[in-house]
Amino acid sequence: MPHARPIALAFAFLAALALALPAHAGRKEQKRAEDALSVLHQVQSTPDSEIPRSLLSQAHAIAVIPDVVKVGLVVGGRRGKGLISVRQADGTWSNPAYISVTGGSFGFQAGVQSADIILVFRTPRGVDNLVSGKFTLGADASVAAGPVGRNAAAATDHELKAEILAYARARGLFAGIALDGSVLGIDYDAIERVYGRGVSPRALFEGRVRGAPGFVVDFRDQLEEQTSR
Repeated sequence: MPHARPIALAFAFLAALALALPAHAGRKEQKRAEDALSVLHQVQSTPDSEIPRSLLSQAHAIAVIPDVVKVGLVVGGRRGKGLISVRQADGTWSNPAYISVTGGSFGFQAGVQSADIILVFRTPRGVDNLVSGKFTLGADASVAAGPVGRNAAAATDHELKAEILAYARARGLFAGIALDGSVLGIDYDAIERVYGRGVSPRALFEGRVRGAPGFVVDFRDQLEEQTSR
């Protein structure tokens, strides 16, 4: 059959191309990015309770974890999934990596079953720990409840020296929160579904990944808008 070899070569080429292209992002990953974008926009749209721009403009990385839920009845705990982006050398933000948070109970309001969490990384150490494996807030990187709105000027030395500032929003209230003991980790499965096989968090953070889907680009663009100096 004279056409068999060209057809076989065509199928081989298409198969190789499919492996090289990013995996089709699942609906869960898209919704997670859209929810994180919405949380960031809504928090920063409230002048009296927003994260101070002076802190965001100096951030090394920012993580947004929507709808962190309370799990367990006898032993309390928390679990959630979100995104984290790192500021590049030129001041722009990286495509976000997907992350998860788990850990012991952390206080916000009595009876609250879920909260949106924002983490502001002020140094590279926390991100380096995250890339190297799971790390515990308060043990592998110092964390403190972050100041909001006009309270930025009244921040304590403890807050200003912390490597990570933590915030939570629940029932319409946004405030700093203590997150010691919570564990952050990379969600490699979600990264593969969004960006393709073999993409590492470090490649994302260093700006070496191209062709990101629109919903993660939207999150990155919102960070650009909210952290412009």
